[in-house]
Amino acid sequence: MILKLCFFYKLNCREIKQETFMPLSVFSKISATLPLKEPGIMDLEDSLFDKKGISVSMLRLDNIHPVVSGNKLFKLVYFLKDAIESGHKTVITFGGAYSNHLAATAFACESLQLKSVGIVRGEPAKNLSHTLQFCLEHGMGLELISRSNYKNVDENYLKEIKETFGEHILIPEGGFSEKGKRGASLINEYFDGKHFTHVALPVGTATTMAGIIDVNKTDSKILGFGILKGMNDLQKRFRLLKVAPKKDFVLINDYHFGGYAKKSKELISFMNDFFDKHLIPLDFVYTAKMMFGMYDLTGKNFFERGSKILCIHTGGLQGNKSLGENVLHYD
Repeated sequence: MILKLCFFYKLNCREIKQETFMPLSVFSKISATLPLKEPGIMDLEDSLFDKKGISVSMLRLDNIHPVVSGNKLFKLVYFLKDAIESGHKTVITFGGAYSNHLAATAFACESLQLKSVGIVRGEPAKNLSHTLQFCLEHGMGLELISRSNYKNVDENYLKEIKETFGEHILIPEGGFSEKGKRGASLINEYFDGKHFTHVALPVGTATTMAGIIDVNKTDSKILGFGILKGMNDLQKRFRLLKVAPKKDFVLINDYHFGGYAKKSKELISFMNDFFDKHLIPLDFVYTAKMMFGMYDLTGKNFFERGSKILCIHTGGLQGNKSLGENVLHYD
């Protein structure tokens, strides 16, 4: 089922400025068949922020598209561009049963008349996840492999893939690659020159964080909120992505709620409270954990008075479908 559009609400929020999306010329190849909307930056009104003397805004990348939203589009864009220009009409990528990346890839490829194949981590289940059902509905072929085999994917396996599917564009899980980093770096266009003291974002593969750090020339401190339990390999990831950080950044590992896609009643309650207050939907895997951490750190005086903080909404709302009906106050 295609996700409903996330409506752009203004109640309890002040729109600062609508940015121009289309001048990023790299998107011209895909925007004709995959309509994109401008994200915009919004202020969040909250008595806690007022009390602590800080301002918090949100870059609404979730508004770009109802499925290929947030950082997913940016990490995919150069791969999709290559697929269109090279004539290789098959895109192959990797992910888990609840991967936003797989869902975004499936929808984008269908829209662009490209064939897509997802190599899925995990043994076949009696019932497919909502995400994998969505991928099938949008034309993605699925190849499920065991977790142990998934961990051991090597050159021989990639050679088998080529023999099976022919020439193709291969996208690593979550877009984790220099090309994915390059796409993610385009997100900087939306807040360059806005003089934020901090830029916050949730971190999974760290591709988006790497892209932002790699080209950002502002004085903003980058705050990454890790959504994986025990994420202690950030420097290794940066080395693989060929990022040599020259600016101030920190990875905060206190708000993963047990690990990837883990949740609690407290987190779900926070998501509903946040929506009721700001009319902004969050996803429980990434953005909810970031914003929970933001509120908690604010209450603990982590930010100096006068701080101007931008939180990046990385989309991925389709993952909420796995929560079932009536859990959230929004679709």
